[in-house]
Amino acid sequence: MQALIVIDVQNEFSPEGQRPVPGHAQALAAILQHVAQARKQQQPIAWVRHHNKPNESAAFVPGSWGAEFSPGIGVQPGAAQEKAFRKNVYGAFTGTNIGEWLQSLHVTEVLIMGFYTHGCVSTTSREAIMAGYTVLLDPEATGTCAISHPVLGTFTADELRRSALLQLMNMGATIL
Repeated sequence: MQALIVIDVQNEFSPEGQRPVPGHAQALAAILQHVAQARKQQQPIAWVRHHNKPNESAAFVPGSWGAEFSPGIGVQPGAAQEKAFRKNVYGAFTGTNIGEWLQSLHVTEVLIMGFYTHGCVSTTSREAIMAGYTVLLDPEATGTCAISHPVLGTFTADELRRSALLQLMNMGATIL
């Protein structure tokens, strides 16, 4: 059985947030299409939200607008196979019971999407691969930011997203 794992689709990544993702609206639309399809097929959906620890940045503070799910994202009332998870590290399998929940539903394959491709989406994908799940990723349903270093140079958001997805493909993930 396949499940969706929706990673950190929170207001903080919107254009008004503290961590804006280029192409956010397009990625969110692709995510919402996958969600609609999963609900139609009655597939499990894991909704993962990041909360920063108290000594970290002002982004993703529990209870803040930025830490809330984006519009249209989150557990649908009455949905038996949807569950929200909260994490404070990059990987959704660390410090949560998402693995046990997926096992209880006999899930063998996960379609992972969300933000940042190179951070939490990548880490969660690697954790899922190591836990024995078949991992699928839709490039259109992920997004990230540009990063820069004075010696190493700069990756645009698209270059970084593609690099992260290529690394995951090399580790065994299927890129749709």
